[in-house]
Amino acid sequence: MSDDIGAFVNRLGKNIKHLRKWAQRQGLEAWRMYDRDIPQYPFAIDIYAEHVHLQEYDTGWLMRQSEYEDWLTEVIDAVVFVTGLSREHIHLKRRQRQKGKEQYEKTGADGTDFVIYEYGRAFWVNLDKYLDTGLFLDHRHTRQKVGSMAAGKRFLNLFAYTGSFSVYAATGGALSSETVDLSNTYLQWARRNFELNKLDMHAHQIVRADVFQYLQLAAEQKKQFDLIMLDPPSFSNSKKMLDILDIQRDHEKLIDGAMSLLSSQGVLFFSNNLRSFRLNSALEQRYQIRNISRKTLPEDFRNARIHQCWEIRKC
Repeated sequence: MSDDIGAFVNRLGKNIKHLRKWAQRQGLEAWRMYDRDIPQYPFAIDIYAEHVHLQEYDTGWLMRQSEYEDWLTEVIDAVVFVTGLSREHIHLKRRQRQKGKEQYEKTGADGTDFVIYEYGRAFWVNLDKYLDTGLFLDHRHTRQKVGSMAAGKRFLNLFAYTGSFSVYAATGGALSSETVDLSNTYLQWARRNFELNKLDMHAHQIVRADVFQYLQLAAEQKKQFDLIMLDPPSFSNSKKMLDILDIQRDHEKLIDGAMSLLSSQGVLFFSNNLRSFRLNSALEQRYQIRNISRKTLPEDFRNARIHQCWEIRKC
């Protein structure tokens, strides 16, 4: 065993010893064990119950194919050794910088859907079929915050993906919710998550729409919500959308549109994962804005710069 792989094994062992106990105490079956802690091993490693989601980040390093395969085998051997999980349950993905809708496209593998539990809620995940799994683990605290605030509220979830925020709102006692996304695939996934958690589909609506168009129509209909989650992708050039979405360019329009639907005492949570993102200072002249990014990062993402999040209220 080389010194490098030895250091990698030691770090995995140290991390899992602390985090596995923490996750069990929290009632979490999905959590991050390792995130590029050692530069020579550019992986994110997530535990999903008895499975491992092993993502290799593209560094641009040049290695001979045989060397690369040997190195990757060592990494997988280390993960199997430390976790004690089956090699057949290691789900490897090579992750490159994504543009537009690519993060939501199929990988070419089917994989198997299975259920994981998080703070008493249940979610369908698939570790093979898409680059993302169906549940963004870094927003676990934000979901919990939404759930804790939802009782008696009208909730709106924009760019809803598989509807996890809506599940938290509904199980937290929201009077009603609307879950908005343009992808049929992910809205069907959201519906399955709703059914899994035995939610009332009459009170909790699933809406297929371009968010920009939805915001315009909802304003014309004078809809009002007490709690809104706005978590758009950094960029999207989906053919289903009328325009290309660039979150740095378009966030002011999105926030203004969402705020027009917010009740006077309501709260909007706005988040995105663009590392270079800067909130337009003009928004702070119109609304009460608080950066809560650090507070929304859970223990297993404490050293990550994976998302930014703001709490926005009317003045």
